[in-house]
Amino acid sequence: MTWVAGAMAFWLAAWVLNARLAAGRLSRHPVGRLAIPALFGITLLVVWEGLVRGFSVPAAILPPPSAIAARIAVSGPVLWGDFVQTFVKGALTGYAIGCSAAILTALAVDRSPFLTRGLLPVGSFLAALPIVGIAPIMVMWFGFDWQSKAAVVVAMVFFPVLVNTVAGLQAAEPMQRDLMRTYGASYRQTLAKLRLPAAMPFIFNGLKIATTLALIGAIVAEFFGSPIRGMGFRISTEVGRLALDMVWAEIAVAALAGSAFYGAVALAERAVTFWHPSQRGR
Repeated sequence: MTWVAGAMAFWLAAWVLNARLAAGRLSRHPVGRLAIPALFGITLLVVWEGLVRGFSVPAAILPPPSAIAARIAVSGPVLWGDFVQTFVKGALTGYAIGCSAAILTALAVDRSPFLTRGLLPVGSFLAALPIVGIAPIMVMWFGFDWQSKAAVVVAMVFFPVLVNTVAGLQAAEPMQRDLMRTYGASYRQTLAKLRLPAAMPFIFNGLKIATTLALIGAIVAEFFGSPIRGMGFRISTEVGRLALDMVWAEIAVAALAGSAFYGAVALAERAVTFWHPSQRGR
C-alpha cells in the first residue's frame, strides 16, 4: 500500500499548491494559466500510477501511465502512421470540406427564404442520424481507405457549422443594417463589411465544435472498415488482443491531436475576432 499512500500524499500536496496558485496573482498570468492545469493533470497521472500499482490492477484492465508512456516510446512509427491516416487524411480533409460547404450553404440559405424553411429542418434531421448507421454506408460508397472516413466527418461537421453560420449572419443589429442601406451599400458590401464580421464569433463557435466531432467521426468510422492502419483500426485490433497499453497510447495521441486542433482554431478566433467583447482581457 506504499504506492497508494504516496499517491494520496502527492494529491493532497498538489491540491493545496494548486488552490493557492488559483487564488493568487499567478492565475492571471499566462504562465499561471498553463501551470495550474498542467499541475492538475500531473496530479491525476501520479494518483493513477499509485492506485494501479498499489492495488495490483492487471494491465489487461488498466495499465499504469508509465506503461503507456513506454509503449508510446517504442511505437513511434506505428502511432505516427495511424495519426497521419486518421487525423491528417480523414479528419482534416473531412473538416475542411464539411466546414467550407456549410459556410457556403449558409450564405445561400441567407439569400433564400425557401432554403431557410426547407433545408434547415432537413439538416436537423440528418444531424440526428447516428454515426454507427452512417459509417457503414460511407464505407460501402467510398471504400475502405480514408475517403470514407472523410465523408463521415463531412456529415458530422456540416450541420453544426451551418446552424452557427446562419445564426451569425442574423446577428447584425437592425439599426446597423439600416445604416448600410442608407449609405447605399449593396448586399455584397453589407455582407463583407458588416454581417460576416458580426458572424465570425458564431462561425468560430461552430468550427470549434466541429474539431472534436471530426476526430471522433474519423476514429469511429474506422471501426467499420479500414486498411491496416489508423487510430480506430488500431484500437479495435488491440482491444481484441488485450493490449490495453497500446489502446491507451492511441487514445493519448488522439487526445493531444484533438486538443492541439481545438487550440489552433481558438488562436485563429482570437486573431480574427480580437475586437469582440468575449476576447477582451484575455
